[in-house]
Amino acid sequence: MSFNLTEILRDNIKNLVPYSSARDEFKGDASIFLDANENAFGSPLPHDYNRYPDPLQHKLKAKLESIKGVPAGNMFLGNGSDEAIDILYRACCTPGKDNVILVPPTYGMYEVSANINDVQIRKVNLTPDYQLDLDGIAEAIDMHTKMIFVCSPNNPTGNSINPLDIETLLVNFKGLVVVDEAYINYSKQKSFTHSLPEFPNLVVLQTLSKAWGLAALRLGLAFASKDIIAVFNKIKPPYNINQATQDLVLEALDHVEVVNEWIKSTVQEREILVGQLQALPQVEHITPSDANFILVKLAQPRELYNFLVNKGIIVRDRSKVTLCEGSLRITVGTKPENERLLEEIQVFYK
Repeated sequence: MSFNLTEILRDNIKNLVPYSSARDEFKGDASIFLDANENAFGSPLPHDYNRYPDPLQHKLKAKLESIKGVPAGNMFLGNGSDEAIDILYRACCTPGKDNVILVPPTYGMYEVSANINDVQIRKVNLTPDYQLDLDGIAEAIDMHTKMIFVCSPNNPTGNSINPLDIETLLVNFKGLVVVDEAYINYSKQKSFTHSLPEFPNLVVLQTLSKAWGLAALRLGLAFASKDIIAVFNKIKPPYNINQATQDLVLEALDHVEVVNEWIKSTVQEREILVGQLQALPQVEHITPSDANFILVKLAQPRELYNFLVNKGIIVRDRSKVTLCEGSLRITVGTKPENERLLEEIQVFYK
């Protein structure tokens, strides 16, 4: 099936004239800025934040291009990946008319954003081994299906989705296939960003909140064709990434080697934690993980969760989530944190 972006965009988005900020209209260098009604005297801070930031984050995208291997023109930066998800709904889905396909268990914001935008959700559960039900997805698609969201590595299960199954969706679906790679840094799977030239209906989401340790700065990334990125830029607020975030992220990107060491240590600690938990008779199953967390099915999950909370240890209770019944999602911490967690679990089960 051939993909045509104009066929899936809402009419109001196709006809939208975006807001033009003062900094959009000016190109080049200047020493006096009297165009944006800013405070010319500076900021009451050590660093001046009186000027509006670059609306398209050119320096930051250039730096990310050298790290991610994706051209800056194929890149959108958002206030977390959540902004990119919301923009996709607003761009493509007519409220009360269109639908999207979700594959539970999966990241909850896809459903929340759909509900905010009054978009119908069609759920096709993953298989028992947490892979795509391609036949079920094919049956759920109709002429009003605009997007399919696939999280890989998946949250909350931690496993990677078979890339050949994702490619099957890309080849056969006329809408957008959104592949959320928030945890890709911990996986041996190749990022789908390498497939962007091949699939015009592919959108890849990533984040600097996980492996890069920048969750507080809220920077999400979307990679797609230049045409799709143009739609993102058309809809986004004029200055969606503040200057402090741009400055701090630029500084952080100089430390790739530190991040790579953290990733290596996290994966090592993940395997140690899995081995220790599997030795407990109360642990029924641990899903093989390509992320920085594990999904553990065990006895008395809710009681254990409450016990750990009382000990000052917070994990995520997923025991009532579809296909995750009886399970806790546990983020891999530092070695001392993981050792303390295991000690308290052993105390609970004594």
